[in-house]
Formats: sequence, structure tokens, C-alpha cells
Amino acid sequence: MMRRRQKLRYSKCALAVAGTILGAACQVPAPTTAPQPAAIGPRLVPAPASLVTAAGAPFRILRTTSVFVDTTSAEVRSIGEMLASLIRRPTSFPVAVAPIGVPSIGAIILRLAPDRTALGEEGYELNVTSDSVRLVANRPAGLFRGIQTIRQLLPADIESDMGLDRVDWPIPALRIVDQPRFAWRGAMLDVARHFFTVREVEQYIDILALYKMNVLHLHLSDDQGWRIVINSRPKLTAMGSLTQVGGGPGGFYTQQDYQDIVRYAQARYITIVPEIDMPGHINAGLAGYPELACSTRPPGLYSGTDVGWSTLCVDKEETYAFVDDVVREISAMTPGPWFHMGGDEVQTLTVEQYVRFVERVQVIVNKYGKKMIGWEEITKARLNPTTLAHQWKSDSATAALAYGSKLILSPAPKAYLDMKYTASTELGLHWAGYVEVRDSYDWDPAAYMKGVTERDIVGVEAPMWSETLRNISAVEYLAMPRLPAIAEVGWTPQTARSWESFRVRLVTHEPRWRYLGINYYRSPQLPW
Repeated sequence: MMRRRQKLRYSKCALAVAGTILGAACQVPAPTTAPQPAAIGPRLVPAPASLVTAAGAPFRILRTTSVFVDTTSAEVRSIGEMLASLIRRPTSFPVAVAPIGVPSIGAIILRLAPDRTALGEEGYELNVTSDSVRLVANRPAGLFRGIQTIRQLLPADIESDMGLDRVDWPIPALRIVDQPRFAWRGAMLDVARHFFTVREVEQYIDILALYKMNVLHLHLSDDQGWRIVINSRPKLTAMGSLTQVGGGPGGFYTQQDYQDIVRYAQARYITIVPEIDMPGHINAGLAGYPELACSTRPPGLYSGTDVGWSTLCVDKEETYAFVDDVVREISAMTPGPWFHMGGDEVQTLTVEQYVRFVERVQVIVNKYGKKMIGWEEITKARLNPTTLAHQWKSDSATAALAYGSKLILSPAPKAYLDMKYTASTELGLHWAGYVEVRDSYDWDPAAYMKGVTERDIVGVEAPMWSETLRNISAVEYLAMPRLPAIAEVGWTPQTARSWESFRVRLVTHEPRWRYLGINYYRSPQLPW
């Protein structure tokens, strides 16, 4: 959003080759193999809703430990296999996955409890004693969130890819009852200005999963690139995918690539939300279909960063046939309920033209079984109650409430992860100011905008625009450690949040990031 005219600066982060990151600011130190102390409850991120530590001995994962699951549920067995795989890798323990019903002393037990409706879709209860680890949830997503808690309770070297010489792996005795504050805890990745491979997107998904986030919003098109194959409109990628900001090869996802990303995210209980930005930010699409153009400059490949000049010609019926094709094909590949139509920074249409376009797109999106999302500018139109308005720069999104719609909050001075940390940060922009870790953490969504209460908000999202970001290492540098801050804003009850607690808990995750090869910024606000 808000792509301002300014000189883009690329750091040595952008020169990552074959996994090697050049430059001190981007260097990921080699992890130590020394045993790490068990991460007790206060070191969890996001903080759970309720945690009570126990005085007893910890549970210890030994060579004989197994994971027991309800084998009548394929989802639960898959979650059990993911936990077992996590444990096997650094421990070299066999960690079998077996059905519940056999003796369970010294076991990790995952169980669905359909009667525990108070836990909701993603809540869980975790009880750890010296004899067992018992994880209960109402729904499979809750079990998956719970195994992320188990993961964080284990020593940091559980993240190692190499077998380590450790006899046992302790989990502290405690009881956690936990569920998220908001249903929508998202991140957005702009793959249009710079293209990111399927594997790079999966790396980002892995970070979201670790911090219990559940939405990845993919910005699939913009002036600089169209990144998804539409079979009925082949010139979108044949022409529109060939460049990116600053030049370069660009790229695109085949429909199989996109579905691979969707499946990878689904396995981690993360919903993919596709965005095709329109009627503006559409130059890459118009490069293939110039007859749909309605702008002051002819469509063609573009690698700059100016905004607001490209527009679909909304008075042409051919435009809506085009939109129908795009929405139909993407919706068919997307199991999640949402389609994001962008709608931001349109400077060449009248209000009447813009409103007419948004309302017609809303009908098309609903026709294909999806609910529409748009950036806050869409509130000029009449919205359906199922449509979400995505706040980013002002309080204009509150107009959606009159239609019964709800809001996603992504306030740029808090949640835009592409903003620089400080004036000396090599990567990122600063039109919304400099955003340090505390800025991302220290706000309450329910108190952020006048007239907006908690019931008006579906959740929060952290966008990552990629004007200055050439690879996933650069993305990680701007995301970490602000992404975990937004994750806690979205998950933890406001009354259970504290900056002083968060900063102490968060730094204990640094060894994990090193093991996982995650690039990060060593903020002076944190007690490293």
C-alpha cells in the first residue's frame, strides 16, 4: 500500500545466494549445540490465556516415548505425526504414533473432545505432569496450536536438524487453557513487486505456524507483476509476470504451484487469502490485455513504484467478463472462504465509477461462493454484511459497520512490517514512520479507532509489501521480531499482555531462530 516516490535501497540481505546471507545486519549466527534450559510458561509467544505452573517434576521425552492419538481421525493422526517428526529429528528417538487405548504412562496424548465447545475452533487444554503430556481440543486446529506450545516448551535445540547428544528432553509441569482473542491473525506477503518462490512462501508459512497465526494473505498482482496463471486469460502471466521492481526476471505460480501452497498452509491450519488488486494497481494485467486499460499512460511492463495511475476501464462490459474469469478460477483453487479484491489507491476514476465497480465485483465474488474483502476504500460502496473492510491508513473503514460488515485491522504505524525499524535500517520504507518492536506490540485493537469495539473486529493482519525485498531473507529481517508481536496482539487477551513480559519472553526464542535459519533484527528494545 501507499507506494511513495522514493529511492529504493537494497541491502546485502538482497544478495543471499545458496542460503548464505551476506552482511552483518543479515547474518544468522550458527546455533550452539549446548543443551538449552526448558522454556517455562512465561517464555511462550504468544502468551496463553491461562497458565498455571506445577511444583512437580517435568515430563521427560525419552527414547521410549510415544505419541498416542485417536486414529479414527486422519487429521489428528497427521498432527500426531507432525509432532513426532519434530521430536525425532534432533533426538534420533523412534517416537512411534500409536492409537489411544494402550498404556499411556510416559506418553504424549492428543485427543479431540467434541463436548469441549468452550475451547472453540482453535483453543486447547494442555496438562503436563511427570507421567504424561495430555493435549485436548474441541477441533483439530486446536490440537495443532497446542503442539506449537509443546514445541516452545521444549528446549530450543528441538529445532535442530542434527541428532544431539541429549539423554532426555524436559517439558515443565503445568496446566494451560488457551484460545485466541481474535479469529483472524494474519500476515500478508506481497509476491507481486518481487516474486517469491513456492519454497520461500512455505518458509514464511512455517514462521506463521510457530506463532499460532492462521491467515496468509497473498498479494498476487500489482503494477509490476501478475503472479498466478489464469487458464482462460493466458497472457496475464505470459506478459504480465516478466518483471518486478527494479527489473529482474519476475516469475509466476502455475495453478499447481498455488495449490501446493494452499495444501502446505492447510496442513498447518493456515487459510490462504488470494488478492487480485483492482480496479487500480492493475498494470501487469493490462500489459497482456491492453483493451481493458483506462489510464493516462499506455500499459506495458513496469518496474517502478509510483501508484494510482493504472486502472481497469470500469465502464466496459469486457472488464467484468475479465474479473469473472479471474475470480472464478482462483476461487476454484482456494478452499478458504475469502477473496480479496484490493480496491486501494484509485486516483483516475470518479467516486461513482469506483462504487459501481466495487459493488459489481462483490456480486461476482459472492457468485463463486466467496466472501469479499477489500482495503478500506471499498467502504464508499454499499457492502454486504459478509464483506470485510481492511483498515490500513485511516478511520474510514468504520463506514463498513453501518452495513453490518466487520474489520481487519492493519494500521500502518503498528502492523506494516515493511516499514523501517529506524532511520538507519537498510531495507524497508518509512512513509508511515519508523516502526520498532514495541510499536508493533503496544496497542489494543479494540481501542485503536473511535467507535470500533472488539465485536466489530475479526482480527489483525501484518502486511509485508516487497518494494525493497528481493528474497525471503530480507522478508524475515523485517518480520522478525515484529511478527511475533502482532501474533500476540491477535492471540492473547489484552489483560494478559505486557510489554515487559513480552520482551523477556521473546529473546529466549533467538536460539530457535538460529536453528531454523531465520533472519532477524536485533532490536535494542529487547534484552538480548
